[in-house]
Amino acid sequence: MARYIFVTGGVVSSLGKGLSSASLASLLQLRGFKVRVRKLDPYLNVDPGTMNPFQHGEVFVTDDGAETDLDIGHYERFTGISATQSDNITTGGIYSDIIKKERKGDYLGGTVQVVPHVTDRIKKFISQDVKKEDFIICEIGGTVGDIESLPFLEAIRQFSNDVGKKDSLFIHLTLVPYLKASGELKTKPTQHSVKELRSLGIQPDIIICRSEREIPKTERKKISLFCNVPIDNVIETVDVKTIYEAPISFHKEKLDDRVLAYFNIKSNKSPDLSKWKNITSRVLNPKKDVNIGIIGKYVDLKDAYKSLDEALIHGGISNNVKVNLKRIDSENLKPENIKSLLKDVTGVLIPGGFGKRGTEGKIAAIKYARLNNIPFFGICFGMQMAVIEAARNLLNIKNASTSEFGNNCTPVVGLLEEWQKGKKTIKGTKKNLGGTMRLGLYDAVLKNNSLISKIYSEKKIKERHRHRYEVNIKYKNDFEKKGLIFSALSPDGTLPEIIELKNHPWFVGVQFHPEFKSRPFTPHPLFSSFVKAAGTNGRKINGK
Repeated sequence: MARYIFVTGGVVSSLGKGLSSASLASLLQLRGFKVRVRKLDPYLNVDPGTMNPFQHGEVFVTDDGAETDLDIGHYERFTGISATQSDNITTGGIYSDIIKKERKGDYLGGTVQVVPHVTDRIKKFISQDVKKEDFIICEIGGTVGDIESLPFLEAIRQFSNDVGKKDSLFIHLTLVPYLKASGELKTKPTQHSVKELRSLGIQPDIIICRSEREIPKTERKKISLFCNVPIDNVIETVDVKTIYEAPISFHKEKLDDRVLAYFNIKSNKSPDLSKWKNITSRVLNPKKDVNIGIIGKYVDLKDAYKSLDEALIHGGISNNVKVNLKRIDSENLKPENIKSLLKDVTGVLIPGGFGKRGTEGKIAAIKYARLNNIPFFGICFGMQMAVIEAARNLLNIKNASTSEFGNNCTPVVGLLEEWQKGKKTIKGTKKNLGGTMRLGLYDAVLKNNSLISKIYSEKKIKERHRHRYEVNIKYKNDFEKKGLIFSALSPDGTLPEIIELKNHPWFVGVQFHPEFKSRPFTPHPLFSSFVKAAGTNGRKINGK
């Protein structure tokens, strides 16, 4: 029978509920338990698929095609368990389901209300698709006190009553700020946050206190006293040098021990943290550095490319190098300044994206990387920009572009009309943007004796997609005559999946998002290979 752990946050947002949940899940796994982590988001969007990255960060995509919160990526990277559509839900998704039922008359004319209809739907989500897991960890998005999160907090309060306190645990993550002027750590924000939570009928069983520095026992006693939590269950989490150090830090503070003690579970198996220690050591003590230029239009917000950043770190781990990320706004990239902006860059990466803004800067960067033998990696939109650059400068199609930007061009990239998902044919659309893209896991067949087949060491791969535009296959022969090889196609041979450039140290574009499948313990082969190539290029630049 599964036990349920609910993780809430207070005081301020972005304290690290996702990282805390993922770390706890990993520790419980290492102690021999089966775990699943879920995210309940309070915003009214059905999913984050159409949300601006500046507001929400990246959209993470699962194998089964769900567009989810970026915390799902943390869960996957820390546990190795692939998430599904049943692991992330939003208020918008819940309301959408309820309204559809109401319109169909499923409520038999009854009044539809937050309690019980919305809360019941949330409770159903929490417990659905539970198989043989020992623990279900549910992170509640937002901050206690937000209006939007009230239905979720009421639902988990009810859920705890339904299953009983012996099978449910509340963890509350708060901030203990340090006031430099007075040289003091302040516990009052934590006290007020817990007071707010208790006013909603939820008494936290464990409090995780985020702080810049260690919290003395006197302050922990104060939190224990005023928040009605045993002092052993007041857990501090001090800022770590790398997120992969978090499980080690939480175990040191005995978080996993306190969770098991609460459920009265005896475990003789001590977690083997050697793999986390090895990863941390490789991140903090690399043998050399490489400089990767990430060229996009959301570079001001790190979370916009969260999985990408982590995948590059994983590539660095596999090569025992530190990956320095130079974020360059593509709108600021011009032919006249490109040499100076990229002078220290040993690898160029163009990530996924949408829209025309900043594309000419991306195309200029791709041309520069192609002509100067700098390793280049284009992902999704980045691959499409590489094809447009090649069409303009290798095929001499001066107005080559994508139909995404309008019809006044030669579309070497166009709207994906239809595609196969198993035996089902799915048609594309421009009318409804949410959830209508080619989403989730799809097969690709690799070309023999290609660079990509050597990187994967496989003939057939499965990767996660998120796009509605596709490279036009009719230009394949023309491109290949100029050395741009279509080195992977969909199984039916109609959709280009990977391109590579002959006679170039490393020039690869992929239509999918490999960053979603990279893990610290199993780095994605494309990122390992790209970082290695960037390191080799760095030695050439530096004359080493």
